[in-house]
Amino acid sequence: MSTVRASRHGAALVDGPPAPPSAAPAVPATGRPTTTMRALISAMRPRQWPKNVLVFAAPVAAGRLDSTAVVGRTVAATVLFLLASAATYLVNDVVDAPADRRHPVKAARPVAAGTLSPRTALKASIVAAAVAFGGAFAIDASLGAILLAYVAITLAYSLALKRVPYLELACVASGFVLRAVAGGAAARLVISPWFLAVASAGALLIVTGKRTAELNELGAKGAAHRPVLSTYRAPALRAIRWAALSLAASSYGLWAFDRAAHLDPGARDLDDALLRLSVLPFVIAAVLVERALERGEGAAPEELVLHRWWLQLLGAACLGLIIAAIYS
Repeated sequence: MSTVRASRHGAALVDGPPAPPSAAPAVPATGRPTTTMRALISAMRPRQWPKNVLVFAAPVAAGRLDSTAVVGRTVAATVLFLLASAATYLVNDVVDAPADRRHPVKAARPVAAGTLSPRTALKASIVAAAVAFGGAFAIDASLGAILLAYVAITLAYSLALKRVPYLELACVASGFVLRAVAGGAAARLVISPWFLAVASAGALLIVTGKRTAELNELGAKGAAHRPVLSTYRAPALRAIRWAALSLAASSYGLWAFDRAAHLDPGARDLDDALLRLSVLPFVIAAVLVERALERGEGAAPEELVLHRWWLQLLGAACLGLIIAAIYS
C-alpha cells in the first residue's frame, strides 16, 4: 500500500512506482520556459536603451539632421553605443551579482537570479564590445575613442570607482555626457562649450537624484547593496543637485542665446525668439525634475521620463521650439 508524504514544495507525493518521465520542458513559476537568449536580452537592460537617443542631441542642436549622411552616421553611432553599453551592463551584473541578490529589485537581474551564467554574460559582453569598437572606428576615429573612453570609465567604475564617494557620481554622469559628445563626433561637429556644460550638469543632476532615491528607499540597508551610500547624507546630495540644476539652466540659456545669434543670416526674427523662448520649458522641466528627485522618485530616471506627462509635454515643447527655430 502506498503512503503519502509531503514534498519540500508542499505538494503530495505517492510512494510507489516512479512516474514516467515527462516530455514537457521545465517551466518556472511564471509559466514560461526560460531561455538563455531571453535572459541575455534582459541582462542588456532594454529599458535603458532609450537613453542612447542622447547621441542625436548635438546633430539636432547644430541643425545638421537635414543631411542624409549625418542622419545615417548618427543612427549608426546610436546603435553602437547601445551595444557598448550592453557590454558594460553584462560585466557590471557579473561583478555586482552578490550585492544585487540583497537588493529588493535588482535580485531579479538574470545573473543574480541564476537564469544567466556569468560565463555566457562575459562572452556576450566581449562580442558586443568588439562589434561596437569595430563599427565606431570605421565611422570616425574620434567616435571610436569616445566609445573606448566610455567602456574604460564604466569598467573602472564597476571594478573599483563605485566605492569612491562623489567620484562615482562623475563616472556615472560621464556616460550621459559621452553619448551626447558621440553624436557630435559621428556628425563631425565642433561641440559648443555651453552644450557640453548643459549635458554635464544635467547628467550630474539625474545621477545624484538616483542616489537620493536609493538612500531614501534602502536607508541603513543601502550600504549592503551599494557601500558608498553609507557616506552620503541627504543635505549634501541636495546641494549637489541644486548646483547642477543652476549650472544646467544658466548654461542652456547661454547656449540658446548664443545659438540664436548664429542662425542663418536670412532667418526671421521669429526664429531667434523661438530659440530663446525654449529656455522657459527647459528651466520649468529642470525645476520639476528636481522636485521629483527630492521626493525620492529618481531611482529609475527612465521611469521618470516615461510616466510623467508634464515632463514629456515640456520636453516636446522645448524640442519643438528648437526644431522650429533651427530648421525653419
